[in-house]
Amino acid sequence: MMAALRIDHLSLSYDTPRGPHFVVRDFELMVESGSIACLFGPSGCGKTSVLRAIAGFEPVQEGEIRLGNTVLSSPSIHLPPEKRHVGMMFQEYGLFPHLTVTQNVVFGLRRQSHAEQRARCDELLSLVGLKESGKKYPHELSGGQQQRVALARALAPSPALLLLDEPFSNLDAATRERLTIEVRDILKQAGQTAVLVTHNEHEARTMADSMLVMRPLTETSASTPDSGSPR
Repeated sequence: MMAALRIDHLSLSYDTPRGPHFVVRDFELMVESGSIACLFGPSGCGKTSVLRAIAGFEPVQEGEIRLGNTVLSSPSIHLPPEKRHVGMMFQEYGLFPHLTVTQNVVFGLRRQSHAEQRARCDELLSLVGLKESGKKYPHELSGGQQQRVALARALAPSPALLLLDEPFSNLDAATRERLTIEVRDILKQAGQTAVLVTHNEHEARTMADSMLVMRPLTETSASTPDSGSPR
């Protein structure tokens, strides 16, 4: 199967008075089209930095990030985030409280006709099990329902890649357990390629097709992850 996302020899750093401090070094990742990969590890290991680099929020010091045939980032190339065809789903739902569920979902589809927006919204609300909730406002929904609306909004523009940054961390344990399975099923049904970041091993093994274990850099170590299958 073709690789949708490929990262080769990626290094990320930030400046300090003593010089550059590397948070990721010589990192490599390949995600097949339609699969869900997980970056798993403790705080400080660089997994969110990798996600932000893929999204275009962090510059690349070394290496290359490629989506399909397009180079997104390298030391000499930096495609703006809005041109990457990459969607993101964060810890915070980020829903607009003054907009209905339908208005939240179609927010990123403003260039499409009203009919196209409506058809896409109906399709996604059915996919996430909220077909009858389009006229509700976020405060009228449970945390799990709000997260599904956030997922529908992230999927609305049909991104080539979806990034999920600790998306269930603000939910109670029971809702988190249920949504992990539900979101995986939704992504699989949509054929969506995705990268999940989490420090929860059960979540990683439940949701992902492949898991890469990351560890914090030491003075002598590189951040090339240990690869493994969660299943």
